[in-house]
Amino acid sequence: MSMASQQFCTFVLQDEFFGVPVQQVQEVIRYQEMTRVPLVSETVAGLINLRGQIVTAIDLRHCLRMPRRAAGQLPMNVVVRTADGPVSLLVDEIGDVIEVSEDWYESTPQNISPKEKEMVEGVYKLDGRLLLVLNTKRALDIQEALTA
Repeated sequence: MSMASQQFCTFVLQDEFFGVPVQQVQEVIRYQEMTRVPLVSETVAGLINLRGQIVTAIDLRHCLRMPRRAAGQLPMNVVVRTADGPVSLLVDEIGDVIEVSEDWYESTPQNISPKEKEMVEGVYKLDGRLLLVLNTKRALDIQEALTA
């Protein structure tokens, strides 16, 4: 009997604990100066320069309809790989890479917000908290729909 497990790069948004599959993550980095982009959706926080590569930074709080970050609170970057190149997801805090067992997987709970339900593809029950699995593709699709 094989115990399937998966690794997630974790992060915090407000009080929620999220994860994205490790293989989708290019890197995690501290706050980077951003260049604002005029006339785009508020979801796009700006552009960051990642060693010469220009990367769009998406504010996940905005995608999930969460309140804005406090003025002094600088976001961190979880840079994910996409078909169109890397995209940075702005998060409040970066967690560890954790390994979860498929046994802990559950479908998305009913009591999360409709916006989260759209972007969360399931949860893992951890000790004392839930790990919400972010569907990065859907998060980026929503962002594209908003900027179109």
